Amino acid sequence: MLLPFEPLRQLWGEPLMAPGTAPRAPIRRVSTDSRGDLAGALFVPLVGERFDGHRFVADAFAAGAAAAVVQRDRLDGSALAELVTGGGGPIWPVDDTLAAYQQLARLWRRQLGLPVVAVTGSAGKTTTRELIRAALAPLGPVVASSGNENNDVGAPLTVLKADTGTAALVVEMGMRGLGEIDRLSRCAEPDVAVITNIGTAHIGRLGSREAIGQAKCEITAGLGPEGVLVIPAGDPLLEQSLARVWRGRVVRVALEDEAADFPAGVPAAELVGRLDGRSLILLDGPNLPLPLEGRHNARNLLLAVAVARELGVPATALADLAVDLPGGRARRLTLGGVELLDETYNASPEAMLAALELLAAPEGACEGRRYAVLGTMLELGERSLELHRQVAGRARALGLDGLVIVAAEAEAQAMLAAAAGLPRLARAATPEEAATVLLDWLEPGDRVLLKASRGVALERAIAVLEAGLGPAA
Repeated sequence: MLLPFEPLRQLWGEPLMAPGTAPRAPIRRVSTDSRGDLAGALFVPLVGERFDGHRFVADAFAAGAAAAVVQRDRLDGSALAELVTGGGGPIWPVDDTLAAYQQLARLWRRQLGLPVVAVTGSAGKTTTRELIRAALAPLGPVVASSGNENNDVGAPLTVLKADTGTAALVVEMGMRGLGEIDRLSRCAEPDVAVITNIGTAHIGRLGSREAIGQAKCEITAGLGPEGVLVIPAGDPLLEQSLARVWRGRVVRVALEDEAADFPAGVPAAELVGRLDGRSLILLDGPNLPLPLEGRHNARNLLLAVAVARELGVPATALADLAVDLPGGRARRLTLGGVELLDETYNASPEAMLAALELLAAPEGACEGRRYAVLGTMLELGERSLELHRQVAGRARALGLDGLVIVAAEAEAQAMLAAAAGLPRLARAATPEEAATVLLDWLEPGDRVLLKASRGVALERAIAVLEAGLGPAA
């Protein structure tokens, strides 16, 4: 990074500096962490519920920071004067250091001028992000969000990781309420935006799918008039939400066998694929191997193909995508002859249903029986019992051989009632107890799905299963 001082002056005016001093060398990076070597860095102290980075501004300057941005309500005049005269560099007082951090990311994004893709949705954001990362690899080095870098802090951090050698940037955008994706989109100013779906994740916070649709469509806030939005075809709610905020180009994708059932009046898909076992056959292009199992991942791959086309990558270059997902997402293990589908990272109703379909899919045929361990789905509000019943009812309808439930009392009872009739059905108080129940059921050739919201920590069951079945093959 090489960020001159002049654009910073345009953002925040003249900085506070000791008389007779001049700004140090141009900014070479932006940091919110005062630890380590900060030579040439612009230090941005963030404020949270349990921390305040303003305690460490002096430490940042001592570590070599070239300048700092501080929040006016956190440092009074005497404290600022002491920092300036005590050997610190230029300091810009601002109203909100988090907003300043996002402004810096936007400034850097504009200076780089590289193609930016933004991704949001109720389910499948991270998987689609990684498919897009892989699909854009023919362009050169791609920087993408990692871990949970999809919020007010993580999205600008992702943008600031890009450099002059970066060919494309992929920014995941999550949300916990209205307005957050709007801020993130204005920060990243994407050229292409993707909405994977409108589901029920966080419905307890937003109250309705309509409000969730409104929140997800905020991704168009920073999308310029020449930008393009990529979405799955066939969802009237998504189309209605978009019509209120976006008048630009929309590219719609769909699986061929689902397109026939779309409601009347819903726009048709521009990019259509036919699922054939572990392959996706594009109706206007080549046959692409599926890097990840499941119909839901075939749809996600179509979204990634559409993005790649928009940015000049031909579908013929996508035949061998190398997708590396974070832990607990689409992870496959074999323990003592038992296949384990590790989907423990998080869960929404839509993702739960997709994972159950994958477990029961004919193309995923296993020699033995199919079991699932399903945990609580959080932040569903008044619809929590209804949605938990729906998921457990689907497990019964798919004819699973057994289900272990790790959930709070009300949700657990709702799921037990909906799944009644399965050959084996149990409730466990902890992930470890669920694994112990499974060990009494499992035999070589069986297949098991583990899925729950992050707060359940269902991954703790894996260690118990490994101890009982043997290490991963």
